[in-house]
Amino acid sequence: MSQPLFFNLQATHNPHRWLLPLSPAVCVGPPDNLFMFGGVGMAAAIAALERTCGRPAIWATAQYLSYARPPSIVDLDVWVPASGKYNSQARVIGHVGDKEIFTVNAALGARESEHSTQWVQAPEAPPPEACVEADHWRGGGDDLHSRIEVRVAQGRYGGARAGAPASDGRLLLWIRSREGLPIDSTFLAIVADFVPGALGNALQLNAGGNSLDNTIRYRRIVPTDWVLCDIRIDGVHGGFGHGSMALFAQDGELMATASQSMILRVF
Repeated sequence: MSQPLFFNLQATHNPHRWLLPLSPAVCVGPPDNLFMFGGVGMAAAIAALERTCGRPAIWATAQYLSYARPPSIVDLDVWVPASGKYNSQARVIGHVGDKEIFTVNAALGARESEHSTQWVQAPEAPPPEACVEADHWRGGGDDLHSRIEVRVAQGRYGGARAGAPASDGRLLLWIRSREGLPIDSTFLAIVADFVPGALGNALQLNAGGNSLDNTIRYRRIVPTDWVLCDIRIDGVHGGFGHGSMALFAQDGELMATASQSMILRVF
């Protein structure tokens, strides 16, 4: 739990309070209107929870309530209302001053078991080096997207809308950190918030979305250089969309699943 993180999470004298200074490197949006990427908020909360409880995350769900903008500092307050022999139930409230930005509820823990199986299988996909690299549709900059490499294995994504749209609403992406950061529970939480990027592929339009929530469930995290993201948009209606993601290691190991609802934006 002490390996380097994608963001600058800072401990305080209070073991239940953590600080997250915001810079463009963890934000997205127009250069003159940047805001913290939702997945960074959930990932920072998971990191704070794991460090406070001394246990790995089993699942976490985030509700996004407002925007936080650089150079503000997000305070993360950890609450652990229940902690037993094998697992803890906890939550984090992320706020800037008196303004609540997000709430994360989670369970953490681990148990010895001889059973380790997955029924969800990784889709057939060309290796990352055989896939076209996709730039974010906003173009260059020093924001979060400049730090994450994305390659399109199936579907249409990115600034140049690399690839071809998929009629089944499915998008396959290979994702990794450009800085060589390890793929751990926090990085997977950031990647899980890429579901809105599949809306344009599903609708075959220049479209995206703003996350209302995000849930991630961890199965087994293994060493891997890339994450294969199998993203499906389940449907859209009334200006909102719903989608899910399965996150696989390069060897096909299912590491986590994620789902979220989002505000539909058509550009």
